[in-house]
Amino acid sequence: MIELNCFHCSSPLKYADRIGLREECPKCHEDVHVCKNCQFYDEKAYNECREPSAERVREKDRANHCEYFSPGKGVGSGANTRDAMLAAAEALFKKKN
Repeated sequence: MIELNCFHCSSPLKYADRIGLREECPKCHEDVHVCKNCQFYDEKAYNECREPSAERVREKDRANHCEYFSPGKGVGSGANTRDAMLAAAEALFKKKN
C-alpha cells in the first residue's frame, strides 16, 4: 500500500501498488506523479532533485515520466505555505507598542 499526501491540497492519498502517470488527486484534481510528490524532491538541491541520475524536469508540479519517481510525503499545500509565510512576515514587521 502506497500512502502520501497531495503536494497541493495535502489530502491523504492511497494506492494499491503503484502511482500511474495519469493519476489525479480526487480533491483538487492536480497530477500525483509529479516531482513535488517524490521522495527525491528538494528545493535546495541541484535541479530540485536529490537523485543525481534523474533527467531535469522543468515543471515540478506536472505529471512526468521520471524513472526515479518514488512517492514521498508531498510538500504540502502551496496556499498553506503562502499563508504561513505572509503571517511570519507580518509578525516580523509588526510595530511594537
